Amino acid sequence: MLDYKDIIERYKNDLFQLEHVVGIGFGKKEKNGKRLDEEAIIVLVDKKVPEQSLQSKNVIPREMENYKTDVIEIGEIQFQDLRTEKMRPAQPGISIGHYKISAGTFGAVVKDKKTGQPMILSNNHVLANISNGKDGRSKKGDPILQPGSYDKGKRPGDVIGYLERFVPIDRKDGGNICPIARAAGKITNAIIKVFKPDYTIKFVKKAEDNLVDCALARPADNSLIKSDILGIGNVTGNTEPEPGMKVRKSGRTTGVTSGNVRVVGATVEVQLSQEESAIFTDQFITEPMSESGDSGSLVVDKDNQAVGLLFAGSKKATICNKINTVFEKLSIEI
Repeated sequence: MLDYKDIIERYKNDLFQLEHVVGIGFGKKEKNGKRLDEEAIIVLVDKKVPEQSLQSKNVIPREMENYKTDVIEIGEIQFQDLRTEKMRPAQPGISIGHYKISAGTFGAVVKDKKTGQPMILSNNHVLANISNGKDGRSKKGDPILQPGSYDKGKRPGDVIGYLERFVPIDRKDGGNICPIARAAGKITNAIIKVFKPDYTIKFVKKAEDNLVDCALARPADNSLIKSDILGIGNVTGNTEPEPGMKVRKSGRTTGVTSGNVRVVGATVEVQLSQEESAIFTDQFITEPMSESGDSGSLVVDKDNQAVGLLFAGSKKATICNKINTVFEKLSIEI
């Protein structure tokens, strides 16, 4: 009886000639995502294809010597640091960012409903520097780098596009107050100082709840981007999240990861920095499947339908905007 290592060595060259085969190994057969007790030669493919769709020469044998075979889809295998390198044409799932921030993830290629122009979708805090629209943190036309500056992206050579528009983020500190309130504050404090020199009054604008953290960049040239998401493929449509739904994303830091939707309709407080936070409503929460730098990733279901836009998380959860709300706020579509 041949050892599995001998079988792999004997057949590996022939298997790599078959369409979609990207690897070969040894393990236990799987059925409907569950591991069985039966040992098998595992043939790894970038994409599972029905046998009837393959030419006979590309069909993987059901047995090899004294072992049965099993086919497992693992996608296209690439060096992980590809996601932080410069890529042209660039595709969703890799490093990108406003020139003033570190780096986030290029989420998707979308289409402006009014003009039909292809656009780069990611978070406000990735493409617009956490702007509330009045703080001067970003403006239309700002350079967008791929890769982001943390990944050594620099102007002008790595400019892939320009900030087009974003939905402002209303911070919990209230942001800028109007001139009338500022003037009233000065008068009130001048009066109070006469009686209570150690006291001051500060007028703070009440923060509104946020629905999305999203922004668009217009590519410097349409040829600089392509739509298929690295490790996932093309988006087929869009849908609503549901508890228990299996989803996945492709991000700059952790690549392709998956998890189940745990909560929908959530209101959460998100730390924007050590000093600032914001309240987000009608969000959905998944099992942990992201780390810093994955912000901006598009979240899709098993059928590659867009479900959400990843924007925050912790070691125990990932937080996402509903993609239909993002589409509505930015007036875009797949």
